[in-house]
This record gives sequence, C-alpha cells and structure tokens, in this order.
Amino acid sequence: MRGRLFGSVRSRATLAATLVVAVALVAAGTAVLLSLRSNLVGQAGTEAEHTARAVATDIALTRPDQPLSVDVDDPVQVVDENNKLLAASENLERISGTGTAAVRPQPQTSPGGTDSGEDSEDDADDDSALESLDPGEIGEHTTFTNGTATLDGETDDYRFAKVHVEVEGRGTLTVYAGAPLSAEQGAVKTALTVMLIGFPLLLGVVAAVTWLVTRRALRPVEGIRGEMAAITASEDLARRVPVPDTHDEVAHLALTTNETLAALQTSVERQRRFVADVSHELRSPIASLRTQLEVGAAHPELLDLDGAVEDTVRLQGLAADLLLLARLDAGERPGDTRFDLGALARAEAEGRAGVTVQAQVVQVTGSRGQVGRVLTNLLDNAQRHTRSAVTVTVRKDGEWAVVAVADDGDGVAEADRERIFERFVRLDEARSRDDGGAGLGLAIALDVAVRHGGTLTVGRAPAGGALFELRLPQAQ
Repeated sequence: MRGRLFGSVRSRATLAATLVVAVALVAAGTAVLLSLRSNLVGQAGTEAEHTARAVATDIALTRPDQPLSVDVDDPVQVVDENNKLLAASENLERISGTGTAAVRPQPQTSPGGTDSGEDSEDDADDDSALESLDPGEIGEHTTFTNGTATLDGETDDYRFAKVHVEVEGRGTLTVYAGAPLSAEQGAVKTALTVMLIGFPLLLGVVAAVTWLVTRRALRPVEGIRGEMAAITASEDLARRVPVPDTHDEVAHLALTTNETLAALQTSVERQRRFVADVSHELRSPIASLRTQLEVGAAHPELLDLDGAVEDTVRLQGLAADLLLLARLDAGERPGDTRFDLGALARAEAEGRAGVTVQAQVVQVTGSRGQVGRVLTNLLDNAQRHTRSAVTVTVRKDGEWAVVAVADDGDGVAEADRERIFERFVRLDEARSRDDGGAGLGLAIALDVAVRHGGTLTVGRAPAGGALFELRLPQAQ
C-alpha cells in the first residue's frame, strides 16, 4: 500500500514539499515562541525592577524610628542582611522563589538570628557579597528569579527583581518585588494554540497546491507517455509525441523523444530496404544457378559448368558482404591490433594488374581484416572503372594515416559523391550485375572507416578519374 501511495512523482513531490514546509514552520514557530516568551519575561522583569526600586526609595526615606511598610499590590518582601523578613505586602499570603518564604515580619530572638524555620543562609544567593553602599543609596545591580505568590487567595507565577538599599540605622536591606507572568503565559499559550491550529491547515494548503501544480507540470509527461504507448501498440513510427510550448525540461524531453523516434524510423526503414534489396540481389544468382542445374539435369550436354561456378562465387561473395554488414550493424568492435597500413596496402595490391603502390610505414590500430576489406573494395572499384592504371598512396598527414586510391577513369560526378556510399547503389544501371557488383563494397568501406574513427571521401584524381581517400587515426 505504501509503495502504491508514494509510487508516483506527484506523491513524492507533495510529500517532500510538505515535510520541508513542516520543518520550516516548526523551526520558525519555535523561534517565535522563544522570542515572545523572552520579550514578555523581560517586560515583567522590567516592571518588577521598577517596583523594587520604588519600594527601595520609600524605605531609604523612612526614619530609623519608624516601622517599615510596603503599600503596593504586587508581592514585595524586604529582608535584612541576615535574610530576616522586615516588611511585606499586606495581601501576600504565600511566596516562593525569593530570599524567604515568610510573609509576615517575625520578632528577632537573638542578634543576627532569625526564628523562621524556613529561612537560612543558604536561601540568599549573594548576601555574602553585598554591594558597598552609602546611606540612602540603592544598588545598581538587579538580580532576577522566577517563583510563585498567592495574593488574596489567587496563586500566580511571578518574575521577581532583587535590589539592595542602604538604610541608615538598619544596614543594607534587600527588596524583592514581583511582576506577574500571566501575560507572558497567556500570550505564549495563545500563540501556541494558533500555531497548532494554523500549521496543519497551512500544511494542508501547501500539500494541495503542490499536488495541483505537480499534476499540471506532469500533464505533458503523461501526454508523452500515452503517445509512446500508442506508437508502441500501432507500430507506426511516423507518429510523434506532443511538444509543450513551455521551453523547459519536459519540452526538451519531448524533442529528444521525437528525435529518437525519427532515428528509429530511419533505422527501421533502412533495415526494410536492406531486406528488400537483399532479396532482390539474391533472387538473380539463385534463379540463374537453379536454371542451369535444371537444364543440366535434363540435358547434361547443355550444362554451363563455368557459369554455375561464377554464380556460386558471386553468391558466396554477396553472402560474405551481407554477414559483414550485419556484424557492423550489430556494433562489432574493430579490435585493437597494431599494424602497418603501408604493408597492408602492398599486400592487397599484390598480383593486381595496373596497380602501383607508394607507401610509407604508418602504424594504425584496429581490425586488420576489416581495414584490408576496405582496401580490397576500393581497389576492386578502381579497377572496375579505370582505363589503364590505378595508383595507391599511403602517407602521414598530421595525426592521420591516409590511403589514396586513384584511377584514370571517368570519375564520380559531384552530385553522386554522397550517394555512392549507400547500400545497393549503382551509378551505371545499364552495367551488368556481373561487372557492377551488388553495390555493397563502398557502403562496407565507409562503415568500417567510421567504426575505426576515420573517414572515407571521394574526389577527383589528377588523371581525371576518382580519388578515394581513407583517413584513419595513427596509433599512439
């Protein structure tokens, strides 16, 4: 079920976008809550400090013979250097987080002592390092703590500010004043509630928008897929997939797909023409050979044995050409044998009448047999069209090894210099099949040259005939 649910690009894109936004929202929400809480706590601390300093000012102005009193609504405590409670807010019932838990001043039982069982020297965090103050002076340093207080039966959390004040006749006193944290807690709770409600809704909107946008973006891909499926079912390679007018990656995919279909259509059509041409080429020698054999069987004295042998040899050569073309079309690697192209040219030209060779020592890498077949086909073609002489030249030209085969025949017209390398093409249709061949020699030569990383071109020879140049990269 999970594989089907997230098996599409649209589902995975929606899930990824939702997760990214969720992580971003959680991080941003956490930062907002922490910042909000910090600011509100800071405001409460500022308010508590203001109250503490106002109380400290009143205490500093109180005469030594007058009792200390605190006339504020917020929780306030005043303690001496021994953490003895001297004064507190009238409506204070319970308190924690300050120097003492007492809420009513207690009579002193011994000098420097306290009779509050809840108070001790450990409750004061910095009484051992009180500021050195002059009478009536309020300390500049403020310490903040968090705690709780109960006023008129209601208990809340408070931010307490602690300041020191020097009072004549009473020594250094400490004032604790609190400001409620209810605003901070309420704001944080409200913000958290809004986030808990709003974030899922926002994630739902993000998921829906991503789903719709991805669906719209992938609609052309679905069109391409559907058309490809239809082409596969109909086997009509002339059809093409739709190209969206977006100029994006999907449009590039459609263009590439159409280019692939065009190349495939060309290949299939070429294969069909190849099969048709093969059938046509094989029909004549097979029919001729069968006719001669049937005549020989009925009338042995009329058997043309030489003609039958010639048809058999021609059929054998045609089959060899077709097998080589099949191997080349199947992607047969040319090999990595290192050999001397000049020596190979002399070997192929040996015994041929009217052929002269001028060859340098040039090393190339590849299939010696296939390159030899190229030279054989070029020499056969030259001898077929020459009047008297064929010249073979092997030389170096930069990084290339060049074999030039020239004849003194009629040459090849410029309009036909590309077409002669096509399979089963004969420029002189009137020439007999026995003299003209099957039209595969130059096609094989070009395929072998290309697969060896080279080229094969035709031009005009100095003597006026055809000049075929085979270029192969020299061996490194």
